[in-house]
Amino acid sequence: MKGDLYLDTIFDILDVSYSYLPGYAVLSGINLSIQKGEGLVILGANGSGKSTLLKMLCGLIHPEKGEILAFGQKLTEDALRDPKFLQDFRQRVGFVFQNSDAQLFSATVRDELAFAPLQAGFPKETVLKRVDDIAGLVGIRSLLDRAPYRLSGGEKKKVALACVLTVNPEVLFLDEPTNGLDPRTQFWLVEFLQSLQKAGKTVIMATHDLSLVEELAQRVIIFREDHTIAADGRPLQVLSNRELLLEVNLIHERSHFHLGGNRQHS
Repeated sequence: MKGDLYLDTIFDILDVSYSYLPGYAVLSGINLSIQKGEGLVILGANGSGKSTLLKMLCGLIHPEKGEILAFGQKLTEDALRDPKFLQDFRQRVGFVFQNSDAQLFSATVRDELAFAPLQAGFPKETVLKRVDDIAGLVGIRSLLDRAPYRLSGGEKKKVALACVLTVNPEVLFLDEPTNGLDPRTQFWLVEFLQSLQKAGKTVIMATHDLSLVEELAQRVIIFREDHTIAADGRPLQVLSNRELLLEVNLIHERSHFHLGGNRQHS
């Protein structure tokens, strides 16, 4: 969908397919364009392919068929072997994993936040300032000297998000961002992501949590369980189609979903 609010295409996904095992597709014939500044929520049941698409857009895996253009250039394994392209791309996109433990590996939170800007070649003084600034922005200064494995789930999510933000990416990808978070941390995360959107960041989320749509989406893409795209449009347009939501297994036949709430009959 080419939205009239957006001026620049930052990703083109052209007839992309992917399988983890031969004969078991997780993406099938995907065609999409993503525009700068979009608040995009990718919805789908577990296993529909939405998380795989995010990993592909971040250059963590690559299409078996088709191609992806990122910022006007082909995103391939060969392209990412070019140190200049790799450094530029890694500074422009950030990925927050569903499981924060998969993202955190340093001895302290301070070291975690410093890792990406140090790898990007920033001067030590710049890195120290960025670590302090981002820790303050995310509200984790009190955690800087703690070991990540000693943190709560919500604290780990904040640290993982802060690690990505230290290189000030243009595009932020989040896989199931509210998974495992308590209500207070969920509320904080939604408000924080809204502030990033207002600052001009492109925020792209993969989730099966319909409640995120009203707060964060300007555009919604829905995946079918056969790993194809079922719908692509404005939130109200897409989510008012109850038959579609039932078909793709995002609601139960006894659900009453509307923008603003999702209730189940007993």
